Amino acid sequence: MKFAFIAKHKGIWPLSWLCSALGVSRSGFHAWLTRKPSQRSRDDERIGTMARASFLASDRTYGARRVWHDVLADGVDCGLHKIERLMRKGGLRARPRRRRLPLDRGERAVGVVPANILDRQFNAGAPNQKWVADFTYVWTAEGWLYVAVVIDLFSRRVVGWSMSATMAAQLVTDALVMAI
Repeated sequence: MKFAFIAKHKGIWPLSWLCSALGVSRSGFHAWLTRKPSQRSRDDERIGTMARASFLASDRTYGARRVWHDVLADGVDCGLHKIERLMRKGGLRARPRRRRLPLDRGERAVGVVPANILDRQFNAGAPNQKWVADFTYVWTAEGWLYVAVVIDLFSRRVVGWSMSATMAAQLVTDALVMAI
């Protein structure tokens, strides 16, 4: 680490000053310049290349454990912590999993579903003649938030809305009550 700093800044300050300030010898610095990389550095380079290839082949979805299994399958013996360190050093982070959408099995009683009164006629001649309602869900830091809205088809504006942490019939009823 000290020698790398000296190599980076030797054009700015004299070499003797840098070596004395960091407490190393000039001969040690010159020996470091001509020394071959260590076995660990060479292994890290080779395994890091394999880990990067496995990571990119997985479309950036594999974490350290899956990359480690791929490297082991290629016949290279190494530990999980080495793969974690090399991935961290290389800036390889797996993309998080997609959040699952809330379950809606679509089971509705036959008498509960109302008749289609609008019959796809979404134009209104005056305000408050035709309203439509819908609900959706939004992911927040606290979990899923369910939102119901009532829209006036004449002005296309929201006339009532409601939010809840649970998907219940009361959510839509509250939005309708707010619109009235």
